[in-house]
Amino acid sequence: MKQIPLAALRLLRTPSAAVGATILLIVLAAAASASWLFPDDPLEMVGAPFTWPGEDAAFPAGTDLMGRDILAGLFHGARVSLLVGGASAAIALVIGLLVGAFAGYAGPRTDAVLMRITELFQTVPSFLLAIVLVAIMGPSLATIIFALGVTSWTGIARLTRGEFISLREREFVRAAQTLGASHARIIFLEILPNALPPIIVTTAVLVAHAILSEAGLSFLGLGDPNVVSWGSMVGAGREALRTAWYMTALPGLTIMATVLALNLLSDAINDALNPKLRRHRVAPAPAAAR
Repeated sequence: MKQIPLAALRLLRTPSAAVGATILLIVLAAAASASWLFPDDPLEMVGAPFTWPGEDAAFPAGTDLMGRDILAGLFHGARVSLLVGGASAAIALVIGLLVGAFAGYAGPRTDAVLMRITELFQTVPSFLLAIVLVAIMGPSLATIIFALGVTSWTGIARLTRGEFISLREREFVRAAQTLGASHARIIFLEILPNALPPIIVTTAVLVAHAILSEAGLSFLGLGDPNVVSWGSMVGAGREALRTAWYMTALPGLTIMATVLALNLLSDAINDALNPKLRRHRVAPAPAAAR
């Protein structure tokens, strides 16, 4: 765990991390200020339909085909996307950590059972399974978060399992066992903190994947009809794609920027937590002696 504070210092000096963090902070600021800047319901019709960006000062980003303020939708949609991304990633993280930790620590029989369950979930595409779950339980924000969370944990489980298998034979684990530490203490206080660095990297990717999946569900009409999201805005604007492309372009660019920011942060965190990767780069050949 001592490497994490040092990694944070290296992270601050990474240009990609600065770009990603800046974009993500803008999105977070938009989500936090949505109710203050746009107190009305973003689903209400507030202006003339098909108002292009810059055409009316009251609607800087224009209006959609129903006369709804697109800028208000972008701000309020940031809340939904970040909530879905963070909450579903947290569910996947908890399930994946528990499955991977017990599979990698408990022994071959438990490992075999848990890995067969993991493979069972991996046989069905996660997005397709999420569609089925949302269709069965009904499209709401809670069901979308649940569906995306329970279909995205397999990668975390396999990663955690691999880390536990490589760490459970280390000296500090043997010392804890010799001192009579319980299995729960060894798993959660000895091995898990040392397995966190690659898991932290994967968590950022999970959030980005959840944001894209929520946009896909909303685009297909399986989003919560009571809230506005970037995916539902893209889905609503597809009917006027040829005549008013800005309706899909603006929320689409917002999704792209947020996912790009999370991927940049993920790559930067990976480089910061694994400084040895930089040492393995090929060094230039020394100049020939004269």
